[in-house]
Amino acid sequence: MKTVPPAQPKLYIGIDIHKLSWKFHFATDLFCGKSFSIPPEAKALYDYVQKNFKDHQVNVAYEAGCCGYSVHRSFTEFGWHSVVTNPADIHLKDGRLDCIHVPKVEREELRSLFRHRNDIAKDIRRNKSRIKMQLLYFGIKIPKEFSNDKWSHKFRNWLDAVRFTHPTAKLAL
Repeated sequence: MKTVPPAQPKLYIGIDIHKLSWKFHFATDLFCGKSFSIPPEAKALYDYVQKNFKDHQVNVAYEAGCCGYSVHRSFTEFGWHSVVTNPADIHLKDGRLDCIHVPKVEREELRSLFRHRNDIAKDIRRNKSRIKMQLLYFGIKIPKEFSNDKWSHKFRNWLDAVRFTHPTAKLAL
């Protein structure tokens, strides 16, 4: 008589990841419903799982957000099956869980550099707009040759030369 080895039990962990704490919801093939919070460290979760679910195949899912993919990488290093999801793509009713592509570290860091550059460019445009709005507020007309989106050295020199009745206006500018 052949004996069939029993299937490895499965542990499912849903995580709500935040900067200061992580909230977990645990389920296995046999039970559902254990929830708790721990400090935001992958190792703390690993230690808990090793203590309480040592022989289980671990499946982890969390929503993409401010904490990036480093947590996902830690989970996969533990040998766990980990997916990162878009919060809008969680289909609670039919049990599907669509995961997003997790980029390699090099690509993620390059993407971060491009996003930072775009943020700086937006900040510069916003500040230029604020300066022009302040000039308008004080009734100072920008000369026609500078009335465009370009901020030449001549325009910046003109801007530095603008005089106000009180020094507080220059500070506000």
